[in-house]
Amino acid sequence: MKSKILIITLLLVIVMTPAMKADEGMWIPLLIEKYNIKLMQEKGFKLSADDIYSVNKACMKDAIVQFGGGCTGEVISPDGLMITNHHCGYGQIQKHSSLEHDYLRNGFWAMSREKELPNQGLTVTFLKRMEDVTEAVLKGVTAEMSDSTREKLIDINITGIRKKASEGTGFSASVRPFFMGKQYFLFVNEIFRDIRLVGAPPSSIGKFGGETDNWIWPRHTGDFSLFRIYANKENKPAEYSKDNVPYKPAYHFPISVKGFKEGDFTMVFGYPGTTSEYVPSYHVDMVKNYLNPKMIVIRTKKIEIMETAINSDPLIRIQYSGKKTGIANSWKKWIGESQGLEKMGTIDKKKAFEDRLTSWINEDKERITRYGNILPEYRELYKKLNVYSLVNSYTNEVFFTSGAEAVGFARYLKPLSDLIKNKGGEDEINVMKINLIETGNSFFRNYNQATDKKLFLAVMSLYGENIDHDWQAPEYIKLRSSCKGDFSKIADKLYEKTVFADEEKFETFVKSLNASNITRLNKDPFYLLAVSAGEFLTTNVRPELNSINNEILRLNKNYMTVQMEFDKERVFYPDANSTLRVSYGTVKGYLSKDAIWFSCYSTLKGIMEKNNPDIFDYDVPDKLKDLYQKKDFGRYTQNGEVPVCFIGNNHTTGGNSGSPVINAYGQLIGVNFDRAWEGVASDIAYNPEQSRNISLDIRYALFIIDKFAGAGYLLKEMTIVE
Repeated sequence: MKSKILIITLLLVIVMTPAMKADEGMWIPLLIEKYNIKLMQEKGFKLSADDIYSVNKACMKDAIVQFGGGCTGEVISPDGLMITNHHCGYGQIQKHSSLEHDYLRNGFWAMSREKELPNQGLTVTFLKRMEDVTEAVLKGVTAEMSDSTREKLIDINITGIRKKASEGTGFSASVRPFFMGKQYFLFVNEIFRDIRLVGAPPSSIGKFGGETDNWIWPRHTGDFSLFRIYANKENKPAEYSKDNVPYKPAYHFPISVKGFKEGDFTMVFGYPGTTSEYVPSYHVDMVKNYLNPKMIVIRTKKIEIMETAINSDPLIRIQYSGKKTGIANSWKKWIGESQGLEKMGTIDKKKAFEDRLTSWINEDKERITRYGNILPEYRELYKKLNVYSLVNSYTNEVFFTSGAEAVGFARYLKPLSDLIKNKGGEDEINVMKINLIETGNSFFRNYNQATDKKLFLAVMSLYGENIDHDWQAPEYIKLRSSCKGDFSKIADKLYEKTVFADEEKFETFVKSLNASNITRLNKDPFYLLAVSAGEFLTTNVRPELNSINNEILRLNKNYMTVQMEFDKERVFYPDANSTLRVSYGTVKGYLSKDAIWFSCYSTLKGIMEKNNPDIFDYDVPDKLKDLYQKKDFGRYTQNGEVPVCFIGNNHTTGGNSGSPVINAYGQLIGVNFDRAWEGVASDIAYNPEQSRNISLDIRYALFIIDKFAGAGYLLKEMTIVE
């Protein structure tokens, strides 16, 4: 077994070496010294690999956090002050907002630490160390094992590795696969749970440009928010307490206001989500031609409805802005992704590669035995996966993902129903009722029945049009038949009858629910729909979907191996998997289309040019206009203007939102928040000519904090390099 692992390791060394010629890639911090540092230094990086990642001294990794599980943040002061994106902190800002204190519209600034706002459930995670544990994970694994036996043994080995790494430390541990399961790394983390909101600009700055500008360059969005990490008196993680004190990090980023120019070195250090660079053509075809088109249509309709409602009422704006942003982000990405894949001819390129690979495999009998089945099996599996993936995604989209919200909410009552039917204990039932009522409070705080009714009508119609009858939930079929496909005939009646569209009715119903009246649930139309859709997915869709995906995972490992053996000159780096990664490149503009060249940075002047008081997303705050007219820019200028955003060719994806953008000296120059639309397909196929990450210039953040918000006291705790 050791010899097999040695071969794998040597193979990785061989195939990764050519990557030193490209800026593409999301690299493992532990291996920067081995594979990347020389090229990084040739590009201008002035520090060492130990300055990026080390377990023996304080380094950059000690200032980077996974923020809330889905974004990145970085520590910028010795008192635990942290910066991330406004859109990453948006949910927390929204939770603290009300008509009386509309922090989304007006912004929030804690002018003292006592006024910083706690955020229940929010965590940040620091990586303490990582380790290649491939040999330990694969201990005892042989080529002769069945797939199920192999996976069971790997799971047992991983459990032991995690336990050994975390036991008695107060840390958590996880093991993640790389290169489609050919390599494994251990991650030991420290999780902090007392995170407080310090500051956020108004949405007219933090979301300037809204969905119109999302994924588009040039951007003028002040996409940042500030939080502070708190710890106990021993500087260790603790639940929220007034006795907690600001966390003292091992390292915090110094901030540069010196500026930069095109061609300067940049590094992004953060937690990219997922990429799929090495999938076969069948996968790309599924995404581009099967899933994306139908998902784009249904989200387009949802966004139109929410947008109209948001513009009609300030309260609805607070309730639905976050929901709309959440679904619109993926919606617009899917559009750009499909266009990018089409423009690059990705499917045809993948097919051409597969043809060459097949010819090479067929030249050798041993290769035919080992690899000859991969592409034919992929072809048959993806025929089925297309159907099951669409049904799963679309059903979720209709019933459970900001579609018919009252229907989706109804599913939360099923565990209580089951508990009562199974004669659970009175105390257990009462606790569940209390929790459900609290869940209801949160749900109805951001719920508007009229808006939900419009969403219901739209998604129910689209479900019937776009999903074959055989793949529809049974209760939906019954309901659709009763109104002959015209849900407008029955919508009002359904909303009057259900208890899940009105907070008072819901709370009264939950409190009174018991064994003698539990059958009332079976008369609630939304409960029946939710349960039917959930059970349909659980019974008819997901078992087969999981089986197909497991078969594809099995093939992926062999496909990764054969690609590496065949294409030794190709750049291979591990797909993103929500673990800490380094990408590097330069500040760089790009040619968008014929005769349209985009500069590498935008300025406050561009914000003023976009100003339109009649459009919420372009309504520039009066104070910002006043600062511009007076040219009250302080030290935050470049060529006489305040820089706002900039672009580079660092390879990033979702999860990199909030990541630090670092210059050659290890100083913070920006906060990553987006990608240019032309290159958004880089999750599947990197386009070096147009793949660009979009970042907030840190000088604009400082300008807003200092000049706009008057919270300059925060700058005093930062290390600012002039």
